[in-house]
Amino acid sequence: MTDNAPELRASDADRERVAEILRDALAEGRLDMEEFEERLEATYTARTYGELAPITRDLPAPGGVPQAPVNLVKEPLPEGSWTGQVIGGGDASPSWAVAVMAGFQRKGRWTVPRRMNCVAFWGGGEIDLREADFSAGEVQINCVAIMGGLQVIVPPGVEIVSKGIGIMGDFSHRESGVPAGPGAPRVVITGFAFWGGVDIERKRTKAALRQEKLDRREERRRLKEERRGDRREEREGRRMLEGHRDSVHDLLGESHRRGERHPRE
Repeated sequence: MTDNAPELRASDADRERVAEILRDALAEGRLDMEEFEERLEATYTARTYGELAPITRDLPAPGGVPQAPVNLVKEPLPEGSWTGQVIGGGDASPSWAVAVMAGFQRKGRWTVPRRMNCVAFWGGGEIDLREADFSAGEVQINCVAIMGGLQVIVPPGVEIVSKGIGIMGDFSHRESGVPAGPGAPRVVITGFAFWGGVDIERKRTKAALRQEKLDRREERRRLKEERRGDRREEREGRRMLEGHRDSVHDLLGESHRRGERHPRE
């Protein structure tokens, strides 16, 4: 297990360790039953460490130490932040990716070299830059698709310059020209598609989508708690009003009885 491999498969023991943290959090009141059930379901359906890590990120492990699954993966940066992802050198992934009547993937946490060549011949390939580090502020990806397809996935904020051409095929340019975010890298995509296609698509990171989902759940939980609080206050107000009304009736009844015992002369 390495610190930069969120794509590694999780074991049953890893899932059970996360489930134990959730049970402790439920017992301590850190989670309500609805949150516990949702997270437990996500735990037992998780396949990789990258999917397990967000489930207990906001919970302490037994004994107050950080839970193991979080330490096994390199934390993804907040969406729109590029601090530390343009590393300006260092080890990079292989500069070639070839699929001949087959397929390849470059995804997860990996380092994009300054120049990368991707070829798909009667096959397909996926180059996912959403969690990647970049060896330079500007990288070039040369894509050649011959009777095959290549997909380049980029996160929001990255500047894309598409210079490829399509010959009886399609080379995507729809994401080209979007201004870069502060400190974001520039990705130049060249090459050609012959009886094939090179698709460039901009997507948010899985971590950002999961966080958005958790935020929506938290907002629903907060609104539910506010409604419960409003109903409690309304019930308490009615009880106070009824108690005040009963007290007034009692006083009026007592006054009426005293008037009967001591009639006015």
